[in-house]
Amino acid sequence: MVIVRRVVVGSIAGLIAGAPAFARTHATNGPVIQVRAAPGSIHGTLGFRGRQYACVLGRAGIVHPKHEGDGGTPAGMFPLREVRYRADRQARPRTGLPVVETKPDDGWCDEPADPAYNTLVHMPYEADAEVMWRDDHLYDLLAVVGCNDAPVVPGAGSAIFLHVARTSPDGTFLPTAGCVAMKKADLVVVLAGSNPGTMIGIAAI
Repeated sequence: MVIVRRVVVGSIAGLIAGAPAFARTHATNGPVIQVRAAPGSIHGTLGFRGRQYACVLGRAGIVHPKHEGDGGTPAGMFPLREVRYRADRQARPRTGLPVVETKPDDGWCDEPADPAYNTLVHMPYEADAEVMWRDDHLYDLLAVVGCNDAPVVPGAGSAIFLHVARTSPDGTFLPTAGCVAMKKADLVVVLAGSNPGTMIGIAAI
């Protein structure tokens, strides 16, 4: 694929107009990463711990409801499950989140009909799956966003990550297929300030 297959609130009290109902059920006992963009826009801002960063979204902008393959970044409030990184390309990241070293045979199933949909699998895999060990650097460092995983609903989206952005030769961010992406240096700072209570809230405003 040419495009990665992917990845608020004004305050915790004022969640997201039109966001998924389940987003309102999450308890927030940690800092909130606020992702905002104009409706339909692929470019947005990510606010965290008093700082603002540029970010890029799916080619369809922020969407609700989310469907597999729609190119949209899902609206809602989600936990961050873990941080994954390439140990052959960088040091272990500083973060309060669980840290997992990506392996060469790691994949992420994005076939809605498969029992392993939206979970980690080992490549090669018999069904459609996202390769996690990429030739480019987009997945050198990422956080797994807890979207459509409790429980997993077939077709409601998979492999939603907060990861390193792809850029054009002039440095412009290029869209993802549904994830939230940002400069690696900014991602390092955000993950360093994250812990198991950190949530990411995504909204079109």
